[in-house]
Amino acid sequence: MMTKKWQPYPTYKDSGVEWLGAIPEHWEVMPIKFALDIPITDGPHETPELYDEGIPFISAESIKNDRIDFDKKRGFISLEEHKRFSRKYKPKYGDVYMVKSGATTGNVARVETEEEFNIWSPLAVLRPNKDVTTTNFLFYAMKSKPFFYSVELSWSFGTQQNIGMGVISNIRIVLPPLPEQQKIAEFLDQETSKIDKLITKKERLIKLLKEKRTALISHAVTKGLNPDVPMKDSGVEWLGEIPEHWKVKKCKQLSLIKRGASPRPIDDPSFFDDDGAYSWVRISDVTASNKYLETSEQKLSELGKSKSIALEPGELFVSICATVGKPIITNIKCCIHDGFVYFPFLKENREYLFYIFSGGELYTGVGKQGTQLNLNTDIIGDIKLPIPPLPEQQKIAQFLDRETSKIDNLITKTRTSIDHLKEYRTALISAAVTGKIDVREH
Repeated sequence: MMTKKWQPYPTYKDSGVEWLGAIPEHWEVMPIKFALDIPITDGPHETPELYDEGIPFISAESIKNDRIDFDKKRGFISLEEHKRFSRKYKPKYGDVYMVKSGATTGNVARVETEEEFNIWSPLAVLRPNKDVTTTNFLFYAMKSKPFFYSVELSWSFGTQQNIGMGVISNIRIVLPPLPEQQKIAEFLDQETSKIDKLITKKERLIKLLKEKRTALISHAVTKGLNPDVPMKDSGVEWLGEIPEHWKVKKCKQLSLIKRGASPRPIDDPSFFDDDGAYSWVRISDVTASNKYLETSEQKLSELGKSKSIALEPGELFVSICATVGKPIITNIKCCIHDGFVYFPFLKENREYLFYIFSGGELYTGVGKQGTQLNLNTDIIGDIKLPIPPLPEQQKIAQFLDRETSKIDNLITKTRTSIDHLKEYRTALISAAVTGKIDVREH
């Protein structure tokens, strides 16, 4: 794609760095520290007191999508703390930050504001020497595959991955003359902006498709499939009107509601067996699935199974904490912990009830409100549900299977397209800042 549009430089030389390969003959390779105005530094190695107002205080979570997201700040620090921290480092327009510890190690962003703020120790600060490099070229060089590869080779693991500032200082980058750096950065600003706009449009499409999916489910399980059917007031606020021949029943009228169980202590290795017959279901397994549970990361031993709740294929269960209200139907033998409820002796169609629980509206105004919604068997049992006759439940479930599958396929294709755009964006940046393509005349 790139080789057709942009040509290589006329002549190359060996960079002397295996993962960089050949570079344009007039470019230089140097440790990144020689392109900086000050030695790499970071924020304070102490935890400040945070307030509801004051000076914004950011850390690794704010370095997102190549930008500083101040909405993700840790909080605010006092002006006095800001002044004290600024004796070590004070943010300046044009600085480049790199996350140096945690799951997002290697993420980078430019300082593009003159507003006062401060940073915490997980961020490394690189301030370009304007006689050697520019903010924008340095930023893109640090976004390239070769640079990130160097970071990956160099980071160490404790409780989490991290890389020292001294190690970062010695990572080698390729530098063309300053005027050429400027042209390359302008080219990448222009091209990545086009790509980012495409990605934003596709992400907006995914959001609209998800909204359409939710509305489709909500309408089908509360109004049915026949638009001409006579309606009646359900007497339930979230339901509104329902078809006249439908009933409203509490969940506990449809089935027993029982909670899963966890073997304790949960980290005891005797409870687990890679060859076990029953999968151990965690909330991450459920959120990674759509309607049916086909696999899980762990399996229980016979001892572990004896201390949990075993379900056979075809059972419906619902999460009641963490990611609350996520339903799933298992297609495998599995065991569930006490963060799930299940429905033995269910009298209604499981597929239909799956879609009712998928809607989310039925949880409005219920559950223990703390920092997040939590449910239990009593709360679930008292939730009122719209119940059509069994044959109609089956038709609604089959209709939703067909229609949601179409939407899910579109979402999957759009996500794949976004992934390809992101890969192309990274490849384009890497090719431009390592001299694999000549964009001087773009």
